[in-house]
Amino acid sequence: MRICIFGAGAVGSHFAVRLALAGHDVSCVMRGPHLEAVKAKDLTLRVADAEFKAQVKASDDPAALGPQDLVISTLKATGLHSLVAGLPPLLHDDTAVVFAQNGIPWWYDLGLAAGHPPPDLSFLDPGGRLRATVTQKQIIGGVIFSANEVIEPGVALNLSPDRNMLQIGECDDRSTERIERLRAVLNEASIASPPVAQIREAIWSKLLTNMSMSVLCLLTGQTARAVRDDPDLRDALQRLLDEANAIGQSCYPNVKRVTRTGPAPDHKPSILQDYELGRAVEIDVLVRAPAAFARAAGLSTPMLDLMAALAIQKARDKGLYHG
Repeated sequence: MRICIFGAGAVGSHFAVRLALAGHDVSCVMRGPHLEAVKAKDLTLRVADAEFKAQVKASDDPAALGPQDLVISTLKATGLHSLVAGLPPLLHDDTAVVFAQNGIPWWYDLGLAAGHPPPDLSFLDPGGRLRATVTQKQIIGGVIFSANEVIEPGVALNLSPDRNMLQIGECDDRSTERIERLRAVLNEASIASPPVAQIREAIWSKLLTNMSMSVLCLLTGQTARAVRDDPDLRDALQRLLDEANAIGQSCYPNVKRVTRTGPAPDHKPSILQDYELGRAVEIDVLVRAPAAFARAAGLSTPMLDLMAALAIQKARDKGLYHG
């Protein structure tokens, strides 16, 4: 299968190596020193004491890579604008595009069952440019559970060797042959992809942690585990989680609740990493969009509203948010 990883940073590089070693024709859209290193000495993945190396095609120009059978976008929400010009050279009529990102995705309202209208989320796709680029039949939702870092150009380090998963599903939640086929491809590449009945419920399951604990990590500068275990944050964190769970369950009553005693990795979430590296932070998909769902459900979320305001101010003061 011809597979392109669009935005191959840490997690994208991990997936690229796994898929290439499983025998697929893998290409990567990447840039900067990471791109130059991959061109010179291939792409390396380190997992615990093991090291894996794979040859992949790499370019900052998607047109150089040609049409693909599958595109997996691992771009942050803040970088999705590059898909408007970058995706068309990679697509043919049957190309599937997996949008694997944190937070509420731009396509959330597409394929939803009648009677469940979401709030206005047009700010996630300003001008509808992505809708004009990708057809609904090409869209596949994705949720990533995998912690990775680029530790030097050309080298990605996996920090969660026992938990690397990409959940996927059609945007209308149909069970299709292509979803079964893509899950098999991922599983064979040691990227777990278990069945998912409702892809948006899976999105909310991860978002509940990101919109509460990850934002609190951004504000405190601490790892997720440090935030969870800080006795001075115990009550505040519990109230944040209660509010987050209420929003998620207003959309999907059976969504798995996140608790203060749940697993918390001892590393910084991506939103804090981005802030510290001076990169744009994912405020809209992790903060503004969940707040819109809360308002639509008539929920009072004072703790989350305060955290959102502080996060927006913190990012804006550093020039990392312009919403």
